[in-house]
Amino acid sequence: MKTSGLFLACSITVSAVPGSAFVFPTKQHPNRWTSSKTISSALYTSASTVFNTTATIEGNKLAIEKKKLLALLKSTEPFEDAVLADPITKESITITAKPVTFLGGESSSNNRRRIKYFIESASNKFQGTSDTFIDLLEPIKPEELTSAPDSTSSDALARNLIPFIPPPLRSAFATAGFPMGEDYVPMRDLFTSPVVSAAYERGWRQGFAQAGFPGADDEAQLAMDYFAPVMAMSDTKTLVDMSCATGLFTRRFAKSGKYARVLGCDYSASMLNEAHTRIQANPRLNGNRNTQLDLIRLDVGQIPMKNASVDCLHAGAAMHCWPDLPAAAAEIYRVLKPGGRYFATTFLSSYFGTLQQAEGGANGPSRQAFQYFESVEQLKSLLVDGGFAREMVSIEVLSPACVVIRCEKTKK
Repeated sequence: MKTSGLFLACSITVSAVPGSAFVFPTKQHPNRWTSSKTISSALYTSASTVFNTTATIEGNKLAIEKKKLLALLKSTEPFEDAVLADPITKESITITAKPVTFLGGESSSNNRRRIKYFIESASNKFQGTSDTFIDLLEPIKPEELTSAPDSTSSDALARNLIPFIPPPLRSAFATAGFPMGEDYVPMRDLFTSPVVSAAYERGWRQGFAQAGFPGADDEAQLAMDYFAPVMAMSDTKTLVDMSCATGLFTRRFAKSGKYARVLGCDYSASMLNEAHTRIQANPRLNGNRNTQLDLIRLDVGQIPMKNASVDCLHAGAAMHCWPDLPAAAAEIYRVLKPGGRYFATTFLSSYFGTLQQAEGGANGPSRQAFQYFESVEQLKSLLVDGGFAREMVSIEVLSPACVVIRCEKTKK
């Protein structure tokens, strides 16, 4: 049917050409029939090519969908992840993936499937899903496995109310004594808002250009150029995008085809959800079989990865948002392989000066939400204290206030 349809379309095209171009040969025009046959032959060949290409594409799509379906119909055996680990004990973890069906309506065609991940170390349990992320921020508590969470405690009520408080006002609420919850940290709070997550690539990140930040494409290329010598010598080609937010750089790294595995990591669940949505909307990433792309929820001060398991780590416009900088620097050094590289961008404190003045002094929300780096030396000392050799730390400033950091872990 498809062949006939395509050929019919070609026939209609031929018929639509003015008749003077397709007449029987005469003594005056002996070659005109030959020309008509040539054109018809070319059209038929073109139709056959289109059909064969279409059939190949459709066949590939069916094969991919068949593989997906077969994977969903059976549970995979538990496997030990080569990179991920218990965030607390650093023990290896095993992951078991099981399909879960959610009914979307009366028709079975409306049903949707996802994979649920059951993650265990010798000491703790974690979870995740294929349509969100793997959550390694903290272990699942035993009571969470056996009972519904208590929604009447002050901490639970606070957690439910926080999303409805505008981010700029949350630190003021906390200062005034509002029960924001025991784990409330102003420096982590801003980017946990779904509103901020939705706005991040819709103008927020672009505003960093005022501080001298290169565009996302340029920064990604700078990082990839710095990582290239390491990846050329690596068998695993594993790249971590720390504090990935909406996946602005994660997507670029994965699409480059330079890495076997890319892990987009962030503390914020709303940022990771936005990243997942954007990844699924990108045809070059959705179903990409060349690069394994994972989204991980974690704390950079307690990275759930094995010692010396990562080739390179990127942190774009992130360090000023990390509450425990000494712990983060030490953890980054720990997870990098010998010879591994760290590329980061962040702000000098001068960028936040105008915000601080507008808020009325040194105790305003921006001061509570961000780390203030007064100098290049402050950043270099932080990284050296974390484990990097001083001579392996290079820092430059892109005027007026963008800092570009390049570090390499000493080879053994």
